[in-house]
Amino acid sequence: MKQLLASIRLALTALVRNKVRSALTALGILIGIAAVVVVTALSVGARERIGGQIESLGSNLLFIWNKPAVKSGARVVSMSGLTDRDAAAIRRESSAIKAVSVYSDVKMQVVSQYNNDRIGVMGVDRYYFGVRGYQVKDGRQWTESEEAIKAKVCVIGQTAIQKLFGNDDPIGSYLRVGRHPFRIIGTLEPKGQSPFEDQDDRILMPIGSWRARVRPTHGDRVQLIMASAKSAAQTDRAQKQIDEILQQRHRIDLAGGDERDYQIRTQAAFKEKQDQIYDILTVLLVGVAAVALFAGGVGVMNIMLVSVTERTREIGIRMAIGAQKSDIQRQFLIEAIALTVFGGVLGIGLAVGLIRLMSQAFGWAMALPMEAVAVAMGTSIVVGIVFGFLPAQRAAALDPIEALRHE
Repeated sequence: MKQLLASIRLALTALVRNKVRSALTALGILIGIAAVVVVTALSVGARERIGGQIESLGSNLLFIWNKPAVKSGARVVSMSGLTDRDAAAIRRESSAIKAVSVYSDVKMQVVSQYNNDRIGVMGVDRYYFGVRGYQVKDGRQWTESEEAIKAKVCVIGQTAIQKLFGNDDPIGSYLRVGRHPFRIIGTLEPKGQSPFEDQDDRILMPIGSWRARVRPTHGDRVQLIMASAKSAAQTDRAQKQIDEILQQRHRIDLAGGDERDYQIRTQAAFKEKQDQIYDILTVLLVGVAAVALFAGGVGVMNIMLVSVTERTREIGIRMAIGAQKSDIQRQFLIEAIALTVFGGVLGIGLAVGLIRLMSQAFGWAMALPMEAVAVAMGTSIVVGIVFGFLPAQRAAALDPIEALRHE
């Protein structure tokens, strides 16, 4: 124990004696460690943010889209094979579904008495508010009778209000969508950004009104059906039931070579795909940080080799008065570890500052995971051992007589 403490004291003394060299040597480790910690914090913050945005879409959602399909040996492209009747059948026949809604949208120029801008105009039914978790802030939703008669009424989101009305109250005002005026009867509580869009930059109206006046559509076809499972545990069961219902309704014979003219995706699948993307990005960024750490480690090794050459006579004197090879090796190894740990501590300090700045700039709830700190410090020690071993071995292998003769 005394020998270890003596080696530590000698190593720290040698580093303090060459402050500028020690600081420059630790710089490479500082950058590498800071990169590793910042990448980890970014990854955690991004995952939490994206996860929150996906959750804001609704609860246990399933999305059913139209898609081109092969039927009876020919590829048919259906602009909108899904219909209101499909949604009604799912609502009626699926025991795992809590609510179902239909959805069609188009981005177009909308004109108010004050301004005009491109806004997302969505045709939906009354169930949409419950499925997507939208709440009316002021005013009201449209009624069942208004939906049935295709009334020219709409509900508007907060971003769209800012674009078209500024700070004025829009309720009771009219919007011109295409050639038709629509009366605003309600405003939506803000929901924020989703992974796909600004959820407040929209105007909602009855699906029948949308089909009749905004984007004339044949029959009761829709672009998308959204369903909410009764619980997360029933999502897979709900997906299977929806698939069976639509196969029957669309007369799809999978055994006969037909393809589904729809596709079903779950909220969990979106999150899983996002996690896969962030895993790949994290690996790539950590790889870049690892290169920086390797370069820093090589710098430590080179400086330590120069130090061995400069201190050859000192090493010879220590050996002449009784120091063992293991003592010399231990001293130089401790010097390398001390350099890398010093760089690691500074790197963590730099990372903390960068994380705070990025948290304010991006508006993310980023934090420094303690696991990342532990990994950073462990990596610093490992780099010191790996890249300090060769210089320590070379110092310990010096011949005492030749070392004493060195000038």
